[in-house]
Amino acid sequence: MFLSEVPKKTYGNFLKLSVKKIGYDLYLVQTQEMPDSAKSLKSISGVMELVERYDTDTYRSVYVANLDKAIFVLHCFKKKAKRGIKTPRADMDVIRQRLKEAKELNKGE
Repeated sequence: MFLSEVPKKTYGNFLKLSVKKIGYDLYLVQTQEMPDSAKSLKSISGVMELVERYDTDTYRSVYVANLDKAIFVLHCFKKKAKRGIKTPRADMDVIRQRLKEAKELNKGE
């Protein structure tokens, strides 16, 4: 389940280059397998990210799979290196808000 509508232009080349790989990796998650591109998002317990590299860019899809009703894709974005590998605050804020929404949807609210 994808949370919130995001304009297509936000993804830029993400849709063209990585959607098939990310889609397949999400399929693996649905079948309870761990994709090679998956890693834990260290700052939020239970949240995972799929990392795809293309050329000099890195694309990320953040999801939570430990809720009962569905796998919730919280955010997809192109990582823009401003300082190291840390996820930018604006993206983390989006992830936290959508995780809150996912938990409410999971409860049936």
